[in-house]
Amino acid sequence: MIKGPLDTRGDVLCEDEAGAAPAQRNADAAPAARVTCETCAAACCRLEVWCLTDTGVPGHLTVVDPFGRTLMDRLDDGWCAALDRNTLLCRIYAQRPLVCRELEVGSPECLAERG
Repeated sequence: MIKGPLDTRGDVLCEDEAGAAPAQRNADAAPAARVTCETCAAACCRLEVWCLTDTGVPGHLTVVDPFGRTLMDRLDDGWCAALDRNTLLCRIYAQRPLVCRELEVGSPECLAERG
């Protein structure tokens, strides 16, 4: 999938592999998939996240690596410790690290993590 235009709600519409935007497709074709955090399997919540600035991340959700960097803690299976496992949403969204804030929904980086 390729990042496409925004719909009226600001969600990213994805183009198909041939690059056809939703309006260019056959009327019988399925509508474009919306890329939102709510429709994702939290793929970005398996990335190593450095806490570069103080955004208010609770200390019990962070670890310090051997180089002295503060990172978001990850559980034994690789998931971020702040991820709500039932909803797959961030439990500290308002205090999430800068790296998480800057990862744009539907960006090439987001789509690459979604696989």
